[in-house]
Amino acid sequence: MVDDAAGPAFRMILDTIWRALGGAAVPPVAVTGSGALPSCYPVSDLAAASVAAAGLALAELVEARFGRRPAVRVDRRLAAHWFARSLDPQGWTLPPPWDPVAGDYPAADGWIRLHTNVPHHRAAALRVLGAPPEREAVAAAVARWRADDLESAVVRAGGCAAAMRSAAAWAAHPQGAAVAREPLVSWEEPCEPDGTGPDGLAAARPERPLAGLRVLDLTRVLAGPVATRFLAGFGASVLRLDPPGWDEPGMVPEMTLGKACARLDLREAAGRARFEDLLAGADVLVHGYRPDALARLGLDAAARARLRPGLVDVSLDAYGWTGPWRERRGFDSLVQMSAGLAEAGMRHAGADRPVPLPVQALDHATGYVMAAAVLRGLTGRLATGRGTAARTALARIAALLAGAPPAAPEDGPAAPTRADFADAPEPAAWGPALRLRPALALDGVPMGWDRPAGPLGAVAPAW
Repeated sequence: MVDDAAGPAFRMILDTIWRALGGAAVPPVAVTGSGALPSCYPVSDLAAASVAAAGLALAELVEARFGRRPAVRVDRRLAAHWFARSLDPQGWTLPPPWDPVAGDYPAADGWIRLHTNVPHHRAAALRVLGAPPEREAVAAAVARWRADDLESAVVRAGGCAAAMRSAAAWAAHPQGAAVAREPLVSWEEPCEPDGTGPDGLAAARPERPLAGLRVLDLTRVLAGPVATRFLAGFGASVLRLDPPGWDEPGMVPEMTLGKACARLDLREAAGRARFEDLLAGADVLVHGYRPDALARLGLDAAARARLRPGLVDVSLDAYGWTGPWRERRGFDSLVQMSAGLAEAGMRHAGADRPVPLPVQALDHATGYVMAAAVLRGLTGRLATGRGTAARTALARIAALLAGAPPAAPEDGPAAPTRADFADAPEPAAWGPALRLRPALALDGVPMGWDRPAGPLGAVAPAW
């Protein structure tokens, strides 16, 4: 049962997510707060519903472990703000989230987005264009290309780009058709040897239900880190692993909250051996590598299950797990261009350029769906002792949003005030910062983080 005040889009999105997670009727959830992010899509409803799904999955786990189901409440306004930014630095500034070259450019026959935040992705795009890293020069070079041709050339060169397509064009595209056939969440039982692994929740307490849980995090940027940030907020020990040299300075203060961050090169034999040791001691693995990337390192699903019987293994990719683009690199902003969201925003606004969602909603919603999948997997493991594997994709979340009832006309959510932030500043590694209060509340189960945000690679790769 969901509050009538939540609206049809919220109810539809939450029902779809919950059923994709293996649930039946949606359990009770209360929704407070008002206002909608400006979009032709119900972005605030997606934010509140995905947070609610993770909360309901946690309440279910608490009931399975401790015999009582806490009531679940979601603040729709705060959920929307968490989808934008949760951190307000005090006396310092966050680095810019985008590389200067990244963005939307008019091509000879439409629009294309170049994603150049990663240095080698930027180098690939500039190499194809034969342009220096200056927006004017890049724009002039892009204008000489057809959008589809440039997209293909940049992707072949190892970069990331997406031509703007309409929803109809995406539906007719082989990848769009493949995504439409995929479930929102795919489930499977890993091939495990006989016997089960340790519970992982032996140290849990009713007020800290994930205490003692070990989560190995192989994700970057937003979606996967949102999932593991959520788990850390209820006591999980999250160890994030990044390769040498990787950084995402604009996102790290947002996404490392509650986590220990180490570096490990899985391409080297010593790094793989260390990873196998870490995995053997983990309860949960969350990863965002492209399909078959771990398999090429000798770490396919069967190998992971052998290393850790009972493993809850949750993964994501950008464009789906089937179809011709199943191995294509992608990010939220690119999927929005490919799947018709940016084109629909442009038409709705009467604009002359792509109008994306007001926040990186696909990333954030996918993260909460992943966290919910982890929690449902843990609940299943309490009953059977066996692990499970689940996967989802940004493009599939885009389809969920595109198929939801239209956004109701509302004023935007009021900007955060001091009362929306925690009482005390967080001692982040870069200086003090105010962190938004949680958008999710479970009775008797407070959300809070044991570690402030810190830089990548700050600790050794060890539990």
